[in-house]
Amino acid sequence: MNTKNEEIEYVEQQPSHARSILTGLVVGGLVGAGTMLFLAPQSGQKTRGEVRDGAVHLRDRTTDAVKDTVTQVKSKANQIKADVQIKAEDLQHQSKDLIAKQLDRVSQAAEAGKKAIQNTKEPSY
Repeated sequence: MNTKNEEIEYVEQQPSHARSILTGLVVGGLVGAGTMLFLAPQSGQKTRGEVRDGAVHLRDRTTDAVKDTVTQVKSKANQIKADVQIKAEDLQHQSKDLIAKQLDRVSQAAEAGKKAIQNTKEPSY
């Protein structure tokens, strides 16, 4: 049961982990773009083109990272859902078995009670 709790904690931590990755990508991209602007010995038009290309590349990488994270979270959620359904079915079968056993015991007790009543009604000579 401890591993299920750890899995749930892991899934709950995923959005936080994805957010830190995205934040790192954005901050890194901005720092890189700013550094490039200050250190690049080239024309403004070329620099703007490179900044635009870098922004597009950063957007694409961020989009891919978000898609990957969403896919992983959905996959884990589906796995947990399947595990819960299996456990629920197992519990349902166990409860049906337990109810059947209890009904058998009650039935046996009722039969024993009937026999005891019949034995007391019959006169013994």
